[in-house]
Amino acid sequence: MIVQILTDALRTAVLVSGLVVIMMMLIEVFNVQSAGRIFSGLRGRRVGQVLLSALLGAIPGCMGGFASVSLYTHGLISFGALVAMMIASSGDEAFVMLAMFPDRAVWFFLVLFVIAVAVGIMVDLFRTRYEGCHSMNVHDEDLKPKHEHKHERHYGWQRIVMLTGVIVFVVALVMGFLETDEPDVIGSSFYIITEDWMYWLFAVLSLAVLGMLLFAGDHFVEEHLWEHIVSHHLPGIFLWTFGTILIIGVLMSYFDLTSWISDNTILMILLAAAIGIIPESGPHLIFVSLYAAGVVPLPILIASCISQDGHASLPLLAESRVSFLKAKLINVIVAVLVGIISFLIEN
Repeated sequence: MIVQILTDALRTAVLVSGLVVIMMMLIEVFNVQSAGRIFSGLRGRRVGQVLLSALLGAIPGCMGGFASVSLYTHGLISFGALVAMMIASSGDEAFVMLAMFPDRAVWFFLVLFVIAVAVGIMVDLFRTRYEGCHSMNVHDEDLKPKHEHKHERHYGWQRIVMLTGVIVFVVALVMGFLETDEPDVIGSSFYIITEDWMYWLFAVLSLAVLGMLLFAGDHFVEEHLWEHIVSHHLPGIFLWTFGTILIIGVLMSYFDLTSWISDNTILMILLAAAIGIIPESGPHLIFVSLYAAGVVPLPILIASCISQDGHASLPLLAESRVSFLKAKLINVIVAVLVGIISFLIEN
């Protein structure tokens, strides 16, 4: 069992780190190629940031969440926008809900989006922007005409390492080497929409990154991609993701969360919100399947989905533990309040 836990933790860490790095590189490209104009429009527009981040969070899976975290850690969106993403995001559970109760799921996502935007705007009234990363800058070298960069392109070891890494990542995505076993929820089996489309999408985006690595100038490759992203961000993201998933895997092998289920709705709301702190998708599938089976009412599912965000917050845990804890605390409070209010309305 320990070998399986280690293998799954390693696969998840490679997958999450790879997806985040690919998005960071693409963001860096767009920022430099536009001389900073693309993302400068986000600055100073808190409501727009919240709306964009909530939309990203509403995308099924963790892809949109990773993008939002990348924008936040670069100081391009506010803390309220980050919180909005985490509330709107249901992680991999979104695929399960779409598979098990699609009509209700769409309305459910809309409700989460409205709550996310409202909370995000409120948070921004009392919170300033994250200032952890100042590397999202356009240098004088980046403003040179493109034909001048052609003479400044050499295939040094940094470029070769990144090229090799991206190629291996693309092959692993396409061949399915990074897929982990789906969790068996309370002993039942049901069809879960796979995230194959996301793997293929990122494989295509990775090919774009490969082209950039092949033809971009030395300054952009070495300063923006290697020094800023690979050296500064990648180690922390990988180690924190691997460590977190490993610890969760060990704990889940010794504790059966399903045994905690009871008929006390308020207690279950509190439990669902607390379990939502875990940056992992597996535990939250319990509440989705129980709701689909009619065992638990809607308030419990609402509390679970507001509090949890799948793997989306794992890169945030690597970049800023303080931001992770504060955002999760807000999410838990909102999850409990909304869950209890919806329970009182139902009764």
